[in-house]
Amino acid sequence: MAKKKQATTTQDFSKYIRWFWMLFLGGILSVVLIFLVTSFFGDLPDHTVLENPKTHLATEIISSDGKTLGKFYLNDNRTPVGYNELPQNLIDALIATEDARFHDHAGIDARGTLRAIVKLGSGGGASTISQQLAKQLFTGVASKNIIERVLQKVKEWIIAVRLERQYTKEEIIAQYFNIYDFGNNADGIRSAAAIYFDKEPSELNMKESAMLVGMFKNSSLYNPRRNPIGVKNRRNVVLHQLEDYDYINETVKDSLQKTALDLRYTPQSHRDGIATYFRAYLDGFMKDWIKENPKPDGSNYSLYNDGLKIYTTIDSRMQQYAETAVGQHMPRLQAEFDNQNTPKRNPTAPFLELTGKEIDLLLKRRMRQGERWRILKKAGKSDKEIEASFQKPTKMTVFKWEKGKASEVDTIMKPIDSMRYYKSFLKTGMMSMDPLTGHVKAWVGGMNYRHFQYDMVKQGKRQVGSTFKPFVYTTAIDQLHYSPCDEFPDTPFCIEKGKHGNMEEWCPKNSNGENDYGGSRTLKNALANSVNTITARLIDKVGPQPVVNLAKNLGIQSEIPPVPSIALGVPEISVYEMVGAYATFANKGVYTKPVMVTTIQDKNGAILYQFKPVTRDVLSEETAYVAVKLMEGVTQGGSGVRLRHSSATSPEYKKIITGYPYGFKNDIAGKTGTTQNQSDGWFMGMVPNLVTGVWVGAEDRSVHFSTGRYGQGAAMALPIWGLYMKSCYADKALSISKEPFEKPLNLSINVDCSKVSNTIDSDEGDDLPEDLNGF
Repeated sequence: MAKKKQATTTQDFSKYIRWFWMLFLGGILSVVLIFLVTSFFGDLPDHTVLENPKTHLATEIISSDGKTLGKFYLNDNRTPVGYNELPQNLIDALIATEDARFHDHAGIDARGTLRAIVKLGSGGGASTISQQLAKQLFTGVASKNIIERVLQKVKEWIIAVRLERQYTKEEIIAQYFNIYDFGNNADGIRSAAAIYFDKEPSELNMKESAMLVGMFKNSSLYNPRRNPIGVKNRRNVVLHQLEDYDYINETVKDSLQKTALDLRYTPQSHRDGIATYFRAYLDGFMKDWIKENPKPDGSNYSLYNDGLKIYTTIDSRMQQYAETAVGQHMPRLQAEFDNQNTPKRNPTAPFLELTGKEIDLLLKRRMRQGERWRILKKAGKSDKEIEASFQKPTKMTVFKWEKGKASEVDTIMKPIDSMRYYKSFLKTGMMSMDPLTGHVKAWVGGMNYRHFQYDMVKQGKRQVGSTFKPFVYTTAIDQLHYSPCDEFPDTPFCIEKGKHGNMEEWCPKNSNGENDYGGSRTLKNALANSVNTITARLIDKVGPQPVVNLAKNLGIQSEIPPVPSIALGVPEISVYEMVGAYATFANKGVYTKPVMVTTIQDKNGAILYQFKPVTRDVLSEETAYVAVKLMEGVTQGGSGVRLRHSSATSPEYKKIITGYPYGFKNDIAGKTGTTQNQSDGWFMGMVPNLVTGVWVGAEDRSVHFSTGRYGQGAAMALPIWGLYMKSCYADKALSISKEPFEKPLNLSINVDCSKVSNTIDSDEGDDLPEDLNGF
């Protein structure tokens, strides 16, 4: 009886074995047939498509020190990296979690596939990394229809095998990391490492790599921002897999599983990150370049999809120092401005010199220029309806300086009130460049690109005040061979009507009125203290047109009328133009056009564009040097002398003079500038290998400090320059010069005024003098 039962059991077991081999061989035969009859499944990618899969690649903006400043993209923020840029712990985590036999199969894992069939998927999926890549590249989201899903899986098998034939294992891994969408605009491993950890992929440690690999299961579900607990649990599963396959030991696994995610979330968008205003300028530059430079086949490059690389002159370190300097000074200056312009102190705050009716007209004009008006007008609303909408409270997010830092506040406010609110903010523009090469090193067009998108480096133009005076002095040096030590009477002076095309008699006054006259001054002292009458005497001697000609040769393209009053800074000029012009003095009289882009490459590294420097001789080396020595007087004993101080200033000024004392001891040439009613504050500063310009003011000229005590260039703009340069000097790798400006051979003009005594000794620089242009 026992023997009969044993024979029956053996027979039954043999039946299962036969069925197993029939299924197994039938499955293999089916797969072979499927591969032979691929046309049954519709179009499959051929070898040319496999070589060039259609993935959208973001354009990358690269700084001069090799850092990514930002990217241009629409939907895919993807910048591919090579296998050699991936850390080994990231590769190990992927293989241990997704495809342990990756190096042993040719695209399909037979053992895993059989296990999945026998267990109906309950023992885990059988997709190899190659199959998952095939799905990402070509087959897309899995169908919910069972038959369609089976056919889709077969397509993945076919494509996976083709991928294995086409690429090396290393290339497949790199492609898989590059193609995956990690969420939050993190397309591909390069973006994911930057957005979640502010790192390059090569810098990822084991637990960071494990978190990112864990997201391959479902990046929407395992989103570190929305589901940190789930992401941590999933990361720990990956760490467990790494231990299972002997990539790490149990001790390391246990210690890493106890740690936090340690995210450093750094969003990458067009309005976030570093150098936002520069990137906005670059967007326009690239669109113009693309129009003029088609591909060999005649089509246009895509700024957002073709994976271009734009190599720029911006230094990421100097850019950060510049943005930090703005972020340190502007909230303190704004706090003092707000303190002086409370509704109680100034009923028309933030405006000065305007009546209520004039303010209403100004706001209505601005209303019609805004986005809200454009959208509602397009929707068919009448002017009356649109104006009424500005009086209805609505939810909005507004910019605010909070505890000395930029922040956003959710509030309910009438749109008309938000317009007035934003009018109260002081703004800034700053640019820094190497005068020899023309390379722009830092570009800060404002305080916060999300809320203030108008770029005050290149777009905005404002009256330049006394920063225009060096052009007048330089013309006099060039034409009349004047020395900084030549003396002129400091007395009232007028240019009569009709002379130099003057429509009326022009009698400029010094900043402190009639009490600011007497004796004589050297040109160096006069420029240092922005003496208007002596500047007027000089433009009378040389004439306005030669000054205009010099300014144009220095790269200033803005309109400059050939009238005497330009001597005191009437023209409206951009920071960009002023920095390029001043750089000519530091570059021994040679103008070098500012450069922002050095090279553009396609995704394969082929060079599409390489800049050619634009230079021209404007001044003799001697004239340029003498002009520099004149401007050194500004920081030696004039309105910029605060840069030299090493002791603290009065408590009153500590409120706004951020980072003071600066204590610079090296040669610095420069010029402060303040326009009528303190509407604009400027400082232009130079050392031999770096020229930097700073402007501060409000959007409307009727928004300003009531006096020059706080509203002049030495208080509004100079502190930003001082903070920036302190940081640049502290970073020894930048090699910012502390050397004197190079003296030309055979200098024939006397620049040593130590033996010349002025009849007027000025301490105005110590007292933050009013540097008004007096017109």
